Amino acid sequence: MQFAVCLVLGVAATAEDLWRRRISNHTVVAGLLAGLAIQIGRRGWARGPLGWLAGTAAGFAIFLIFYLLGGMGGGDIKLMAAMGGCLGTPQILVATLWTAIIGAVAACGKLAWIGWRRSGRRRRPGAAVAAGAETIPYAPSILIGTLLSFWS
Repeated sequence: MQFAVCLVLGVAATAEDLWRRRISNHTVVAGLLAGLAIQIGRRGWARGPLGWLAGTAAGFAIFLIFYLLGGMGGGDIKLMAAMGGCLGTPQILVATLWTAIIGAVAACGKLAWIGWRRSGRRRRPGAAVAAGAETIPYAPSILIGTLLSFWS
């Protein structure tokens, strides 16, 4: 059940991130509620909400610094919080490591693509890049990192 919820949540967030370049609060709230249900089902009514809160806080806090530095969007942080609620603290730490690795590979690939695409053209001095044109949607990396945490 945990895997299925993370898969559905991650696919929905990835579709939104690729299509609109944002992750809706509706998706995140659904993930948070599903995570609470998972943790209550796994740990019971007494320990489940505490496990959910710890996982949610860990998922949120880990990438918060990147958000504060401007390198990540708010939806990505909230998505990691929802994944943390679904996974719990130990597994969200593993998912975060995988997510960072996948995100770094994606960033290197994007930079290589941009460099290759621009290598054949001269850029006019002072030509501005369209807002958001060089951003990297991070939800796909979060999805892959989370799924890899099930086999680590």
